[in-house]
Amino acid sequence: MTYQEKLTKAKAKLMLEHPYFGTLASALRIESDPDQLTFKSDGNTVRLNEEYVDKLNVSEVEFILSNGAMHAVLGHMERRGGRDKWLWQEACDFAVNAMLVKNGLQAPEYVNYQPQFEGMYAEEIYSQLKEEMKYAPDTNHDSSGDAQDQEESPRQQASSDEKQTQNEQGKAEPAQEQEISQEELGHLAEELKEHFEQIFNKLKRQDALPKDLKFVVPEYFSHKVDWREVLSGFIASYAKSSYSFMPPNMKYLYRGIYLPSLSSDLLRVIIAIDTSGSVDKELLGIFLGEVESIMEVYPNFEIDIITADTKVHSHKTYLPGEALEYEVSGGGGTDFRPVFDYIDQNIDYPTALLFFTDGQGIFPSEEANYDVLWIMPEAVEVPFGEVLLLRA
Repeated sequence: MTYQEKLTKAKAKLMLEHPYFGTLASALRIESDPDQLTFKSDGNTVRLNEEYVDKLNVSEVEFILSNGAMHAVLGHMERRGGRDKWLWQEACDFAVNAMLVKNGLQAPEYVNYQPQFEGMYAEEIYSQLKEEMKYAPDTNHDSSGDAQDQEESPRQQASSDEKQTQNEQGKAEPAQEQEISQEELGHLAEELKEHFEQIFNKLKRQDALPKDLKFVVPEYFSHKVDWREVLSGFIASYAKSSYSFMPPNMKYLYRGIYLPSLSSDLLRVIIAIDTSGSVDKELLGIFLGEVESIMEVYPNFEIDIITADTKVHSHKTYLPGEALEYEVSGGGGTDFRPVFDYIDQNIDYPTALLFFTDGQGIFPSEEANYDVLWIMPEAVEVPFGEVLLLRA
């Protein structure tokens, strides 16, 4: 199996077996770099030594692609602060690799992995490594990290010296790929960050996030927000829900970076309203008002509002400029299944359902093939989807 075939197969397996890691890895640029002893990720590009990859099996290649993807998400340089650069990178690598192993990926030999670091943040690992270094007299890393900023490995230095000698002798320099500008690099970083956050939110709603991810990107889990912000973020993610890798975004494709393209700018959301007697009408009014306010941001949308209790009573599609209204009908018990059946039969390509209810009813036995956000005044266990607690 050739180097490129091994990479392609590893990516495909990641997408099937570990969709979070696979989707992230698909957005990264991958380069062959003989100056690397093994592999390295700088957040935008994963540089691989082909000879090293040739010695790995496909499962181990999955691991190094996932490692590169997670370093892109980690944003470790933003969290570094005044810590020693080299040691902080080591700590981040230990945190990432412990999380990857926890999720069943096969670590290649000699990677930075120690079982003792499982379930630890990079900051905790850094402190432990720094303490251990006090008893290692041969270490010569400057605690400021400035020396490491300019360091090259012996192999990289030898390669640089060889290239310089060739230039001095008048030998032709091999064609180099055009360097990406700082401005373009900044735009790419912002697009990747937004893309990574959308992947996280999508898989979080599907309960498909990797184990121990919170130790690698704690900021994704520690942010406490008002329900209005959660609702706004949920809807905003579907303003770009038509992202697709076929065709890919052409902007960075020539650099080997595969970002999804936006095939349509139509935002379509379904809102189902439980009109049984136990639903709080005041909270419902607040909720619909917030949705209407959010929709003012998007120029092209469709909102389907369905009312139901034990059966569907009404369905109306709203376009920009129309006030969101509904008729209270029913008032009996609650059965959620007719709403899902109705959507399957009458609405093409649903992407997201916001179900306003008290949660007291009969749930479907099978999970919907679209995302579901249950809007409730009190927490109730649901068989699938995500719960948003609505407070006035």
